[in-house]
Amino acid sequence: MTEVKQYQLEGNILTLTVKKAPLFVRSIMFLFAFLFFLLPLMGMFLGFAMGEGMHINYLISLFIFGLLGFYMLRISLWNTYGKEIVILNNNKIEYYADYGWFKGGKKQKEFNQQVEFGIRQIGYEEDNEGGLIIGLEEPNIICATKMPNAVLKELIDKLNELVNL
Repeated sequence: MTEVKQYQLEGNILTLTVKKAPLFVRSIMFLFAFLFFLLPLMGMFLGFAMGEGMHINYLISLFIFGLLGFYMLRISLWNTYGKEIVILNNNKIEYYADYGWFKGGKKQKEFNQQVEFGIRQIGYEEDNEGGLIIGLEEPNIICATKMPNAVLKELIDKLNELVNL
């Protein structure tokens, strides 16, 4: 079985793809995300059915569990469809995370000189895995996709060739 590349470089667009979590883990995360949205609503309707009036506790629980549900949904989508898009222009780099159903906030960084790329160690040192850093001086863009360091070095070489054209 061949390993699927976690990055794709087409023209000036770099796409970093997250490895999917196991199906069982993803299904549990989606289940909890769904339950976080559903349970407060069921509790509120059950309270209304039992003759209780509207309480501020219903709104508080809807808000708190809604935030938790949104966070779990976001993590579930990231572990299923997650990818990071980096667009390399002449002196500007645009970055955003794509969750499949929605996109994260765009980051832009302008460079006056040559762009430098680096590796950020993720996890244990023995794992030899890291994430891509774009621009070594602050503020920089730090990618969350975890890849083997050997693949990252290969990617950095390709990016340096692209930027130095």
